[in-house]
Amino acid sequence: MSYFEGNLSFVKKCRPKALAAEANAVTVPNPFMKNFFASLLGTLAGLAIATVGAGVLILGFIVVVSSLDKKTVTVEKGAYLVFDLHANITDTPAEFDHAGFASLLSGGSDAGQTLQLRIVTRALREAAHDKRIAGVFLTGSLEPSGYGTGFAALKEVRAALADFKASGKPVVAYLDFATTRDLYLTAGATDLSLDPYGTLVLPGLASEPMFYAGAFERFGVGVQVTKSGAYKSYAEPFVRKDLSPENREQLQKLLDDLWSDLIADVSADRKLAVAMVQTLVDEEGMIRPEAALKAGLVDRLAYRDEIIAKLKKATGKIDADDPFTQVRLEDYVTTLSEDTVEPKGHAAASTIAVVYAEGAIVEGEGEHGEVGGADFSRELRRLRQDDDVKAIVVRVNSPGGSATASEHIQREIRLAQKVKPVVVSMGSYAASGGYWISAYSDRIFAEPTTITGSIGVVGIHFDIKKLANDLGFTWDGVKTGRYADLFTISRPKSPEEMALFQRMVDWIYGEFIRKVAEGRHLDPAEVRRIAQGRVWSGGEAVKLGLVDELGGLDAAIAYAAKTAKLGVNYKLEEFPRAETFAEMIEAFVDRVHPSASAGQGVMSQVVTRFKEQAKTLEQFNDSRGVYARLPLEIIVR
Repeated sequence: MSYFEGNLSFVKKCRPKALAAEANAVTVPNPFMKNFFASLLGTLAGLAIATVGAGVLILGFIVVVSSLDKKTVTVEKGAYLVFDLHANITDTPAEFDHAGFASLLSGGSDAGQTLQLRIVTRALREAAHDKRIAGVFLTGSLEPSGYGTGFAALKEVRAALADFKASGKPVVAYLDFATTRDLYLTAGATDLSLDPYGTLVLPGLASEPMFYAGAFERFGVGVQVTKSGAYKSYAEPFVRKDLSPENREQLQKLLDDLWSDLIADVSADRKLAVAMVQTLVDEEGMIRPEAALKAGLVDRLAYRDEIIAKLKKATGKIDADDPFTQVRLEDYVTTLSEDTVEPKGHAAASTIAVVYAEGAIVEGEGEHGEVGGADFSRELRRLRQDDDVKAIVVRVNSPGGSATASEHIQREIRLAQKVKPVVVSMGSYAASGGYWISAYSDRIFAEPTTITGSIGVVGIHFDIKKLANDLGFTWDGVKTGRYADLFTISRPKSPEEMALFQRMVDWIYGEFIRKVAEGRHLDPAEVRRIAQGRVWSGGEAVKLGLVDELGGLDAAIAYAAKTAKLGVNYKLEEFPRAETFAEMIEAFVDRVHPSASAGQGVMSQVVTRFKEQAKTLEQFNDSRGVYARLPLEIIVR
């Protein structure tokens, strides 16, 4: 019953008494009615104001978006391309700058932005041959979020920066409080400066999963697990209080592989011995400016104003009030021609479709940041049936997820492969279900720092019997079959029921092995040996035959064009599609929240971690409760 209905019924109940006494009563204001109508009018007025306000906000939103779309960017000759690292670099196109709009509403904040990887690499490579661009200036600190800004993605940006530097133009970088990712990206700069009171935070890599078994025991949440693969550790946080020996072994090997590649690249860029850099890392962890300069990790110590003064001089600016000649990377991209390599005057180009599978794989349509099995399969089917699309490149940046959804996606890839080339480019993560959908492609590209493999299957089952009973809740029921209540969470599974789930998991695992062997042309026995749910780096995956070639997204696109015999006459089409206006608003509302940055307080960081894991639990939506997913928290910091 609404507030209005409740108060109206009360008025009706009081009315007879009021009529009986009316003849002898002195007319006075009724406080209840006065308050009621005041409240009602206030509510209506509030609703009207809110409606008008929302309309004005939406109208303003439309105007802002329209003005952004129509923004004209002029690139002056001799300009420096400014690459603000204060961003999260994702594989999937950022259809709308949510962070930028939030900054606009807040009067201008330093909230990070989202940049698409291909936008960054394309801008850098185009700028290398653009006579208007004199150099590149990198500043700020990267802000990884979700599956963005992984080391594999940064490897591709490094390659684009190297191509820019090879053109003979300078790459100037300024660091303040720099992370491993920041140094990894900027180490090859022609002029790398560190603030005199800055720091290079270079302690090495670590992965520290959070375990929930103790908390679940305390609160009465039961967890039962079925799995295939000795190294399949996805469910460990729910049933253990520490790493299993197998998980510890694979994590150590993975981090060693990733770190070896990172430190080798940084050492090569700075022309230093790997052993010397490792010694400095082990001795300092947080490397002070003087030590960084002495070791050769940076070229100079300088304040920001000194670097700006150098850039002003380089661009011919004399007046102290004038900024140096510059253009932001994200603005520069808008000045470039359509994303195509079609020669002028040539017939209409054929299309290579680049499809992004970024995020956990779930059944159904999926939400923002997820790979919905139904949604993704439908898009692949559309591209398969489109005769103008001559090849498909699937960019995978996913830890996997639902085995059912992964199979639906793989089915469409197999069908597409029968009529046109399908090439996979692995990003920072392409593991478990992410590998499942990759196995049948014509060729798989990965970076040395890609996290892949995890060919294994796990089933996880929760029950809240003890928790509910402690609170006074109980269940009872009837059924028509022995296993009719198989999926209940009101009690633990019986041994016979767990045997059923284990049989299902073993069957899916066998299918996973068979598919990888068939898709990769490997001996099933060999696949079973290297599978076991074990996680591998991209470099190791090449040695094992799980990946064909080291290379990034551009290499995969070039291979697809060559296989489809397109030469240089093709254009690119990207999926996901552009967001609708309603989706933009919804996504904007969802995203306006404090970022999980290093600057958060301790409690905020703890709450953020719990929220992240709660989101992961929401992704447990496989209809059979069977998952091909990367271990819950291989978060490399």
